[in-house]
Amino acid sequence: MRTFPLPHTGTDVSSIVLGFMRITDLDDDRIRRLVATALDVGVTVFDHADIYGGSPHTCEKRFGDAVTLTPSQRERISIQSKVGIREGWFDFSKDHIVTTVEASLGALGVDHLDTLLLHRPDTLVEPEEVAAAFDDLHASGKVLGFGVSNHTPGQIELLKTAVDQPILFDQVQLSIVHSPLIAAGLTANMGAEDQSIDRDNGLLDYARTRGITLQAWSPFQSGTPSGVFVGDRENYPDLNVALDEIADVYGSTPSAVATAWITRHPADIQVVLGTTSPDRVVEAAGGSDLRLTRQEWYRLFRTAGHTLP
Repeated sequence: MRTFPLPHTGTDVSSIVLGFMRITDLDDDRIRRLVATALDVGVTVFDHADIYGGSPHTCEKRFGDAVTLTPSQRERISIQSKVGIREGWFDFSKDHIVTTVEASLGALGVDHLDTLLLHRPDTLVEPEEVAAAFDDLHASGKVLGFGVSNHTPGQIELLKTAVDQPILFDQVQLSIVHSPLIAAGLTANMGAEDQSIDRDNGLLDYARTRGITLQAWSPFQSGTPSGVFVGDRENYPDLNVALDEIADVYGSTPSAVATAWITRHPADIQVVLGTTSPDRVVEAAGGSDLRLTRQEWYRLFRTAGHTLP
């Protein structure tokens, strides 16, 4: 498992994050096997959200009921959860943030979150409300660090007008196929290219200069109705040929190579897995260690349908 130093913290984290949004229908033994495999291969970040599971705190409670971490395991694991999405609206008010975190702690069966992420941006956000919530949660020891999800640089800067704690993470959608985060910068100033439209407001470079770690969700999704691109030879024939051939070079698998495409980037982007398969966790962990050549990385980018000038 590839690890790297997390800015602002003095700690190391794994390149792979295991997400638990799909564990609702798993029995306790399957959840425990999934967690045990993740620990065995070196995953150090477990990702939750209050909304996962269809009703508030469902997946968090499934995890908490099934898993008892030893003190040494808890010490090496960073548990993060997210807050802010409600049914039909977003809510970054102090009261909602604080009460949701307290409910998450109870559901998870832990006394603190290592990281709390603000979920989708709330356009009605009042930074002073967020700051007050973060200050209370941090002072009480209920949350150690903070981040965001799906936020632009401007939205983060707005929060920082009041929030004192460093923003550690921004969780965003990214895969070889769905990569406007990266692709726009490679065709900057090319008016005839749709790819040159900046849909993330320069988030990649902003995050690198500010020490914000990006977490890539849906790392194997195309971002279209076709779904997963690995193995989809009808919609992505050239990409799958490239994935197969590069996997053969490394004695690996196409999914591992798709993981390696993200972790190869010098921005130290983490890959958030949504799988419930222990084998997929092992596969991704191995992929995080592959260091693709520049030629291989750009070949995957091009065969995914992106343009180079």
